[in-house]
Amino acid sequence: MHEMSVALAVVDQVTEAAERAGDVTTVRSVRLQVGELAGIVPDALAFCFELACAGTLLEGAELVTEAVPGRARCTTCAHTWAVGMPPRLTCPGCGGTRTDLCAGRELQIASVQWEDGAPAPAGAPIPEEC
Repeated sequence: MHEMSVALAVVDQVTEAAERAGDVTTVRSVRLQVGELAGIVPDALAFCFELACAGTLLEGAELVTEAVPGRARCTTCAHTWAVGMPPRLTCPGCGGTRTDLCAGRELQIASVQWEDGAPAPAGAPIPEEC
């Protein structure tokens, strides 16, 4: 289950940001943008996040995930569409098969709420695992 490694990476990045900020005693919430094509199961991630937070500055923090729908663009006719799940990568406009994924693979920390309520800067995207 790669959701555990994602949860651990989130905890590490938020902990590092909190240490750089100084005087942070508690993290209240972490908001993640998760693309529908990222291969992440939100319930599994939430379970792993709770485990990964135990005994850290993030213990008890709420994980808020924002789903980012998959979108594609046809390189032939420039039509864009929601790809859905399973992804439809053939252009519904012209039937073309040359497409670019524009959105849906995101996995990044969008925001963090500290104890004092001030939002922390968003972290760098979490690298996808192969």
